[in-house]
Amino acid sequence: MTPSARVSAAIEILGVTFGQRRPLAEALKDWGIAHRFAGSKDRAAIANLAFDALRVRASSAYAMGSDEPRALLIGALHDLRGLDVAGMEALFSGERFAPEPLNDAERARIGAWLLEGAPDHIAGNYPDWLAPSLGAAFGADAVEEGRALATRAPVDLRVNVLKGARDKARKLLEHLEPEPTPLSPYGLRIAVGSDGRGPSMLAETAYVKGLVEVQDEGSQIAALLAAAKSGEQVLDLCAGGGGKTLALAAQMDNRGQIYAHDSDGRRLTPIFDRLERSGARNVQTRPPRGQVDVLADLAGRCDLVFVDAPCTGTGVWRRHPDAKWRMRPGALETRRREQEEVLANAVRFVKPGGRIVYVTCSILIEENEAQAKSFLEQHPNFTAVPAEQMAKAAGLPDLARFASAHGPGLRLSPRTAGTDGFYVAVLMAKE
Repeated sequence: MTPSARVSAAIEILGVTFGQRRPLAEALKDWGIAHRFAGSKDRAAIANLAFDALRVRASSAYAMGSDEPRALLIGALHDLRGLDVAGMEALFSGERFAPEPLNDAERARIGAWLLEGAPDHIAGNYPDWLAPSLGAAFGADAVEEGRALATRAPVDLRVNVLKGARDKARKLLEHLEPEPTPLSPYGLRIAVGSDGRGPSMLAETAYVKGLVEVQDEGSQIAALLAAAKSGEQVLDLCAGGGGKTLALAAQMDNRGQIYAHDSDGRRLTPIFDRLERSGARNVQTRPPRGQVDVLADLAGRCDLVFVDAPCTGTGVWRRHPDAKWRMRPGALETRRREQEEVLANAVRFVKPGGRIVYVTCSILIEENEAQAKSFLEQHPNFTAVPAEQMAKAAGLPDLARFASAHGPGLRLSPRTAGTDGFYVAVLMAKE
């Protein structure tokens, strides 16, 4: 497919997404099935164009005077890929499979690109109803934080120390030019290209053999702050696909025991292949079984209960830019109730002197510091571990600079840490 044809396809797919209120990934999949002539590179390029349009949807619509897919594509090509009018006209030629040529109004708006005086949620590219929450979390930096969340994320890898050291992985992947991550001692980072594409790891020897796993550096840090030790009894209460379970197993050097559970057994499905690839031998999966209490034997026995809580996912907008526009106000309250329930459940399994590590991939105070404070008020036998102590326990004292200004715990964001948005609090049970 020509670059112009790819732009036309992205405009078409965005139209389906908006018209049917569907996740972009579903619309992309259906388009690929209906257009089998499109190769893998074509499909990846089209997906990146569509996702870029959603990254800067609000500012593009404001500058272009329209929220139509064509206007959003033009805005993204200008804002994220640096195309001027001349560069845009080469794509919008009206020739075979190309979008119709630019009109005078579009040329004028590209040339002027006026965002002065735009409201914060427009300049920062986030939903207007979330503006008060982002303002509370970031103050005068809310727009810059929003812009950082609208950028493309790199490909971050976690080196599995059960299989080898970071230098070994870096050498095996040197053709991808990975660089060590600045915060995680086990991370490697691969930059995406100007078209937004990153490498596929599925055929890489280092990945196939379990030496590396795809995992954002922020997620790696969250697992490291749990400070899991060899010989401990650990419950990963919301294990999902097992990314943090595997990181904890590596920290524990395969000693002790990790119990991986999720209330939705389907979410655990990927963990089995990942465990086999990783060489982790100290993980037991505990999927739900109807009304059976599959965790009853762990009551009061765990040194660490890791709670990767359900959340709005506002911290991972770089990777799921369509999610921020599909999110509705009611979703926040739903997630808050789920977080309260899972934290209350976690208490059952912690032994005296043990700890709950509460993690979200959210940037909102309502899901983070406010939840930690509420938990501590309801459970006076728990205390919050200070951020400096959390960082030292993880062997990464420099992380203390990410201490939250809004309450207990640490918070990371693309702007401050170069990672996805994460919140981590350690809640210690008294002896």
